[in-house]
Parts: sequence; C-alpha cells; structure tokens
Amino acid sequence: MQPLVLLLAFILLPGAEAGEIIGGQEARPHSHPYMAFLQVESPQGLSSCGGFLVREDFVMTAGHCWGSTINVTLGAHNIEKQERTQQQITVLRAIRHPRYNNKTALNDIMLLQLRNRIRRNQFVRPVALPNAGEKPRPGALCTVAGWGWISLHGWSDKLQEVQLRVQSDRKCTRRFPSYCSRTQICVGDPRQKKAVFKGDSGDPLVCNNVAQGIVSYGDKENGTAPDVFTRIASYLSWIKRIMRRFKQQNQTETPPSSPCD
Repeated sequence: MQPLVLLLAFILLPGAEAGEIIGGQEARPHSHPYMAFLQVESPQGLSSCGGFLVREDFVMTAGHCWGSTINVTLGAHNIEKQERTQQQITVLRAIRHPRYNNKTALNDIMLLQLRNRIRRNQFVRPVALPNAGEKPRPGALCTVAGWGWISLHGWSDKLQEVQLRVQSDRKCTRRFPSYCSRTQICVGDPRQKKAVFKGDSGDPLVCNNVAQGIVSYGDKENGTAPDVFTRIASYLSWIKRIMRRFKQQNQTETPPSSPCD
C-alpha cells in the first residue's frame, strides 16, 4: 500500500484546495472511528480525499472528490500500513449533488454507496448527522481530522486532528465572493496558525460528536484561515432520500434547488 499512498499525496484533484491540517497533532489511534480515507481515480489521475461514515453502507465527502473509481479504507490510523482494524471497500456508486458547481464550489457534497456494508465495531462506526436547520454558532469549538499535509512542505501518514472555531459568516463573505451562508460554514480563526488546506478535502467538521460540515475550499496559496465548509444540515432532505431510496443501480434522484444556486 505504501507506494500508492505516496503517489496519492502529491497528485490532487482539480479544485481540491482544502484539507491539509496545519497546527494540529496526531490523533489518538481510532479515536475518530467514522473517518474514511478515499483513493480516487479520475481522468486527471490518482488522488486522495477524506470522508466519513454516516451509515453502514454510506460514506459522505466533498463533491469535488468525485472519480470514476473510488476505494474506501475505514478503521485506519496509519494509511501506509495494513492494520488489522482496517476495512477496505469499493464504492458501488458515487452520488454527487446534481447542482454541484466546480467553479463556485456550491453544493460541494457527495454520498458514496459502499459495495458492501461495513462491519460495525469499536474501530469503524458512523458519526451522527445534525438536525434540520442546525448550524454551529460563531465561537463554537469543533474538530477536523484527516491524513492531509501538516505543513506547507510535508504530509502525514497518520491521522491528524485540529480544533477550529466557527467564525461569523461575514469573515468568509469578505474573503470568498461565492460564499453562501445558507449552505456553507466559515471555520478557522485567522489569528491562529490552524487551518485546513491541500490534500484531504472531504474531511468532517465535528462539533459535540455531530458532523456539521465538510471541508470544501480555502486559501490555496498560504493555508491561512478561515476556510469554507459545506453545511450538512442544508442538505438533510436530499441525504435522507438518497440513503433511503438509492438502492437500485440505475435509480436517480434530483433534489430541490439550493437557495444559493
């Protein structure tokens, strides 16, 4: 597995500008049992993303992590090793939000239906999703975990974590012209050297054991906060319909328009 992981560390999807964990620390092994490592094959080549288990047969990630073939590793701490806790499963179907916009990153969310249900245990289990209309308040302290880079010049094969505070929407509105407060969350204090950046898009923003956001994009040059996360609560009706009905291989599902389309 090691040569593939090394390759994935340096070949990124177009638009995969967020995900590096800067200013964090190595997570306690298996303290985030919902975390998923994604190996993605697309026309641009091989890349990697983060994701998280939301049901025994579904992983959630960013829409820009789409690929023609996606392999999921769950229960990992060190992605360079074949740990006994790992479960490796191929993706049966990648269901990206139909109104995902690769220019503005609006609707940057995707569900991955796994070919087989996971074996739920202490190392692999889903994370809770928010209630409809829920959004963490500015100042809330949340956690992001992932296998992305730990500085502007190096990456980690072991799961890292960082605590970030939710910011007011105006801090992202000023910085990112396409920011939409109804479907996105502004995260990360610009006064601290803590942020997400290149290499691991799709990681979850977890606040009080609930996945509230998905790493979407940020400052691709310097890795400084704040960053933009997809707001999961804005897509709950679509998520529930997909996970309830999307069982037949050729079935399709079209959600209502996003208020920021």
